[in-house]
Amino acid sequence: MGHIKKEVIIGFLVSLLATVSGFFIYLQYISQSNISETLNKIKEGGVLGAVIALAAIPNLFVFFVFLKKKQDYRARGVLIATITIAIFTFILKFI
Repeated sequence: MGHIKKEVIIGFLVSLLATVSGFFIYLQYISQSNISETLNKIKEGGVLGAVIALAAIPNLFVFFVFLKKKQDYRARGVLIATITIAIFTFILKFI
């Protein structure tokens, strides 16, 4: 049972890393300003949830890589992280 938990946690962490990477790639290539100004504009515009949802797109790639390599428990961790990010995005939208 410990091995399964470890694999799910690895998938979860890889998914979070992919989302953070997607977020910074989005900030670098979409914005003409520096990162702090862009973050302020995103917060003021109320689009933080949408930006996080776009940043989670690399999770799709990670998920299918894990499935292709027959690492189902890691794929499960990616799915759990993606659902967590979706819930977080939903909460941001209504707060």
